[in-house]
Amino acid sequence: MTHRAERASPFARLTPALRGALRVIYPPQCLTCETPVSEEGTLCPACWPEVPFIHGLACDKCGIPLPGDSREAVLCDDCLAIARPWGRGRAVLVYGGGARRLVLGLKYGDRHDVAAPAGRWLARAARPLLRPDSVIVPVPLHWWRLFRRRYNQAALLGAALSRETGVEHLPDLLIRRRHTGNQDGRSRADRFANLQGAIVARAARAARITGRHVLLVDDVMTSGATLAAAAEACFEAGADAVDVITLARVGRDDLA
Repeated sequence: MTHRAERASPFARLTPALRGALRVIYPPQCLTCETPVSEEGTLCPACWPEVPFIHGLACDKCGIPLPGDSREAVLCDDCLAIARPWGRGRAVLVYGGGARRLVLGLKYGDRHDVAAPAGRWLARAARPLLRPDSVIVPVPLHWWRLFRRRYNQAALLGAALSRETGVEHLPDLLIRRRHTGNQDGRSRADRFANLQGAIVARAARAARITGRHVLLVDDVMTSGATLAAAAEACFEAGADAVDVITLARVGRDDLA
């Protein structure tokens, strides 16, 4: 059994007895390295400083950390300048270092094991956003990308967040009706133009969010173009309010 296979999703679906037996041979390892740890889905002491969790003051729209200390809702310069269609936003990590390895492993490396601990982190960050009528909706992949990747990382995060919070998860509400390609290297304006009208709600599922609060989930927020397109689709389908949460937020110095 290879190291990658041991950490992939089939392991999590084993019975507790078999999982315990395998752990005698394959002890839990740090999420970002091969160092043994005492508990599944945790980080070793050396990797904790390399995974920048967001604490303290952060932008109320996008979750990017901000200097200072305030009990009032504060917006970053980008969110003051860019019209965000959603209400509030939170992020768990600053994208970089160990956080980048976690996101890329989840996104491209079949690291489904990242989703469970990420769900716990997301649940803590999402608590101020949740309402009794909330529904969790992941940002969709285009069908061709989903076919090639075999899974939607945002849906894995949404499912994990749903398990932690008990909030309904609606993974098939939104569809990406055209392939928008890779956003890397595009300017902010081009990113927004590329996503314009690309995401819509399935007509057969729209009634599930009519008059309700939607919490959009994605792995990373860079410019916010994808989340904006998804939020607009939710409002068009009848959502009462939309907030967003991401596992990671690209820092100001890395924004395109």
